[in-house]
Amino acid sequence: MGTLGVLMTFPMLPYLEEELAKRFNLFRLWQSPTTKQEFLRQNSHSIRAVVTSSRVGAGSDMIEGLPKLEIVSTFSVGFDSIDLRKCRERGIRVTNTPDVLTDDVADLAIGLILSTLRRICVLDRYVRSGFWKTGHSELASKFSGKSVGIVGLGRIGSAIAKRAEAFSCPISYFSRSEKPNSKYKYYPSIIELAANSQVLVIACSLTEETRHIVNREVIEALGPKGVLVNIGRGPIVDEPELVSALLEGRLGGAGLDVFDNEPEPPKQLFGLDNVVLLPHIGSETHETCKVMADLVIRNLEAHVLNKPLLTPVV
Repeated sequence: MGTLGVLMTFPMLPYLEEELAKRFNLFRLWQSPTTKQEFLRQNSHSIRAVVTSSRVGAGSDMIEGLPKLEIVSTFSVGFDSIDLRKCRERGIRVTNTPDVLTDDVADLAIGLILSTLRRICVLDRYVRSGFWKTGHSELASKFSGKSVGIVGLGRIGSAIAKRAEAFSCPISYFSRSEKPNSKYKYYPSIIELAANSQVLVIACSLTEETRHIVNREVIEALGPKGVLVNIGRGPIVDEPELVSALLEGRLGGAGLDVFDNEPEPPKQLFGLDNVVLLPHIGSETHETCKVMADLVIRNLEAHVLNKPLLTPVV
């Protein structure tokens, strides 16, 4: 399979890079001594596949610069940073890595809830700094029994709900439509969901409909004792509104794994003890990343062998 020219857009998992190099003719974009545009121009007729992730994606410029491109395989469940319209126009296939990361992302959502409410990160610093010997820490908030609202009851949202149930939390949700077989309470608007939730978890995909769906009105409905957790995508939340609400005490706290402008989260949040910030690591465990990498490789192999793709998006 070495004849397939595969462009890797940035360093991801070493295992993935090694396996791609074994199987295909691998081009590493970040190792180019020239500009990105010049590198693509020089190798445009050799590259037939792109391996990327939601962090970098594959925009229209890249797709237009690769006339022989046949497939884009993303090392992520999200594909909002890939120009799907242009891929459809060109007949370029797109694959992602759904399902395999569901448990890790759901686990992390619960971890963010607990870390924010129980002030785990703050209290870790408290112990390390030696303050435990000289003072008393502030009380935290209980998680068990709190009402949890989930925006987007897909695979990940459902997995979060299942975990929150173990904490005796009443679960409700908002999505494009009511899930016919769901036992959870459905709210037809996200504002209603926020108003009836103590913890609001963002677990939906980023689309034009969901961009900034968590706006000032939603944040106000969640209120000064409410906690927002985002493991979806940064732009789902109106970030300036979130920052101002946290700074002004109009929102109780936030646990964030994703941001508008990664890897540069708002610096105004750095000094807040009621906020937990993570570097978009929802799926980043040894176990899951290996399974994701294998899925990327298997999709490319299926394409070369003209077999059905395992996880097609387009």
